[in-house]
Amino acid sequence: KILAPVTGRVGQLDVSLGDTVKKGQHLATIDSGDLAQAVADALAAPASTRTPEQTAAITAWRREQSPEITAATQALAQATKEKTDFENSFPTTMVMKELAEPRTAHVLQRGEYDKPGDAVARTLPAFLPALPPDQPNNRLGLARWIISPENPLTTRVTVNRMWQEVFGTGLVKTSEDFGIMGALPSHPELLDWLAVDFRENGWDVKRFYRLILTSQTYRQAAVITPEKLEKDRDNALFSRGPRFRMDAEMIRDYALAASGTLSSRMGGPGTKPYQPENIWEVVGVGIQPYRQDKGENLYRRSVYNYWRRMAPPASLELFNAPSREVSCVRRDRTNTPLQALVMMNDPQYVEASRQLAQRTLQAGARTAASLGYAGLLDAVAVRLLCRPLRDEEKAVLIEGLIRFRAHYQAHPADAEALLKVGDAPADPAVPKHELAAWTMVCSQLLNLDEVLNK
Repeated sequence: KILAPVTGRVGQLDVSLGDTVKKGQHLATIDSGDLAQAVADALAAPASTRTPEQTAAITAWRREQSPEITAATQALAQATKEKTDFENSFPTTMVMKELAEPRTAHVLQRGEYDKPGDAVARTLPAFLPALPPDQPNNRLGLARWIISPENPLTTRVTVNRMWQEVFGTGLVKTSEDFGIMGALPSHPELLDWLAVDFRENGWDVKRFYRLILTSQTYRQAAVITPEKLEKDRDNALFSRGPRFRMDAEMIRDYALAASGTLSSRMGGPGTKPYQPENIWEVVGVGIQPYRQDKGENLYRRSVYNYWRRMAPPASLELFNAPSREVSCVRRDRTNTPLQALVMMNDPQYVEASRQLAQRTLQAGARTAASLGYAGLLDAVAVRLLCRPLRDEEKAVLIEGLIRFRAHYQAHPADAEALLKVGDAPADPAVPKHELAAWTMVCSQLLNLDEVLNK
């Protein structure tokens, strides 16, 4: 309708916009003050000899005279803006695409980028199986070759890493190195069988973990005996169930889960939980200070922690979390006094202990009959240790609880300071000295090796 022929008489000149306005033709932007003169000049020229600029001037003039076209143009602009804003709200990611013509690569003389040597083509190392002739010589072909039955390395490495997650150590101890410099597998036949079984069952990760977790080997008790200590100190023969300290992120998430504060929300941007003051400024990471989050973001899973490689979260680094500067397949595991100091003093864990104590006391207050010290301690132990306490353990904790209660009754300022750690407010209905004493008991339990170990 907009481009329908419009004919008429202007003086002695024929005007036929339908003959001159064509789909896709460039329209020049003309100031309103110059539009009248431009249109007059354009109409003075024969239609067959008008320039694109003259045609654009006539088109702009015609559109300016039409309220319907003006309204449609404004509606189109608004719809386009809404569409663009909607698309810009989506998270984006980089997607790689093959070039139509691959770039030529050269051997660089002594590694210098400005001294190219012989040209080289992309291919696989000669000592490995060749790429099948029916596969393209690109990333797609390489991906198919990596998971082909003729290349058993991929499945062996994959199942070894999953075994390491469950047992703490892989069948090949150097899970980052399967070469001649790496360790030999402790159970080569088992590694081969697991690799073939994993591949032939469609690389089903969930099925593999179910297979391992329901095996008799995994379901053994982790109890060690003098005989096992003598013959299999490092559990290389799997004479007992796995027992090893959890990774840094798991320890933090476990403390939050046990205290009932762990957020179940999935996805979203990185979070900034508790950190030492001026943690970024000390290492000279720009001038932007670390601004701690508030509310739910303090209690989200550690996988969402905002991470700066020059200043990784200190409480995680002390538990051997990698710096993320390089790929890390196998983490070191250490046990140091600093880790105990983190568990007893870091705001995240002090607050988790207080929240667990508060949750326990609130639940005890709601019961018809008072649980007493022993019952409340068992409730804490079930959440942290997944078992009730033994009598001798209860006696130690009750003695400590009595001392803590006496101290905080005599020193209310200490109780006040302890309950202010962390952003979550303390329940005013619970006496401060009582909550502070139970916080310390929960902190003691949270710091046990039995809690920190899988």
